[in-house]
Amino acid sequence: MGSSPEWSCEAHVARYRERTSTGLPVVSGEEALLEQIGAGVHRVLDLGTGDGRVLALLLGQDEQRMGVGVDVSELMLQAAGERFAGDERVHLMHHDLAAALPDLGIFDAVVSSLAIHHLEHARKRELYGEAFAALAPGGVFANFEHVASPSVRLHHAFFAAIEEPLEHEDPSDRLLDVETQLRWLREIGFEDVDCHWKWRELALLAGVRPRVARPTPRAARPGRRHGS
Repeated sequence: MGSSPEWSCEAHVARYRERTSTGLPVVSGEEALLEQIGAGVHRVLDLGTGDGRVLALLLGQDEQRMGVGVDVSELMLQAAGERFAGDERVHLMHHDLAAALPDLGIFDAVVSSLAIHHLEHARKRELYGEAFAALAPGGVFANFEHVASPSVRLHHAFFAAIEEPLEHEDPSDRLLDVETQLRWLREIGFEDVDCHWKWRELALLAGVRPRVARPTPRAARPGRRHGS
């Protein structure tokens, strides 16, 4: 435990043992996504909504929340339409994320679940910038994503862990490491950027659009000439 004096304190050790003996909180990636969104969110954009399962979780029973779900698959949109039949809070639209997002308005949260990793890397970064532009100040971007493993061995271990033959790997996957994507989010202007949850090749990446716009650095002024 090291030489810190706390570990010679009976009360400190007792608190630690009690805390760890009852188990630390463990959540799934989707639960972690829901935690990031939190309360006070009224308008949600779901990128690659699929059959609308995650969007339904986000909307819950909150009659004040509204959601827009976009997807390229007509089959998925059909399933989402059946899920949200009669729910006036939800608008679904066909859109290929490989193309720039249309103007959909401003949102309190932009989310995605297991969709963006199908895009080429340059397009991923562009889409992150579009998500930032679509957020209200203080809005959250949360991407529950399939990410790249640091090595081929760990990539194979992921497929073994999910009991999926490696030959079933999706040829449309364009996996990218967590560190690069977090750096992109920071460069775009998100704050509080972090990987809030990770298990092997599944991760939750999130950031917040600042409530106050950051000042643009002034260009360096030319040096004053002697005698001017």
